[in-house]
Amino acid sequence: MSIDALIARLDAFDADPAAVRLRTRSYELLGDPAGLVADVGCGAGRAVAELADRGVHAVGVDVSERMIELARRRWPGADFRIGGAGELPFGDGALAGYRADKVLHELADPARALAEARRVLAPGGRVVLVAQDWDTFVLDSSAPELTRRIVHARADQIPSPRVARAHRSLLLDAGFVDVAVEVHTGVFTGRTAEPMLGALAAAAEAACASGAVTRAEADGWLAEQRDRVRSDRFLLAVPMFVAAATRPPATT
Repeated sequence: MSIDALIARLDAFDADPAAVRLRTRSYELLGDPAGLVADVGCGAGRAVAELADRGVHAVGVDVSERMIELARRRWPGADFRIGGAGELPFGDGALAGYRADKVLHELADPARALAEARRVLAPGGRVVLVAQDWDTFVLDSSAPELTRRIVHARADQIPSPRVARAHRSLLLDAGFVDVAVEVHTGVFTGRTAEPMLGALAAAAEAACASGAVTRAEADGWLAEQRDRVRSDRFLLAVPMFVAAATRPPATT
């Protein structure tokens, strides 16, 4: 996917009321941070701007120079830095909060990212993770077996497609405490569904490229989903996992 297409898809998703509520919940789970909060994998910077509106001293970090350039244009008064989740541009204990939204599934080694999160968080600092589980997308379809193949084939193209269900274990393994997990389901129907067609087209293409489905199956499946959008019969449900935890006090 081109970065322009990715940005357009993220903008459409971020504007959905359910996505707005989910971001707001992630901000609440950060608590009332007294210091710097990093939004890791910040993309175009929306969360950094929204945190700033809440009085939080936030900084956005992204591995993509293009994303950082875009974020700086969109939010010229905010702080954005280039950096990867495994090597953040902060010293030990420099942060009061750490947020990563739809990031860990892109990493081959999510555990390394959470070890880095623990390093940069001060004792008592909060970490909040938001992610979808790529194996559990739910679509209304007249061909459920074909839909399962396409969903699973798309998931298999993701570096860590099931990391969301492992948030709790990964946070505990990284030494965090007070770990809590919530699941919020995004439901896309009617007008909210049309931006999702791009994601479904990518899923069908990935399944076809992997050999999980034939070209005819992929094209027919996607045509049905487009017809469902046109006739207001489309339904996509996406479980979003939200995990929050605390870095424990330093031991002596």
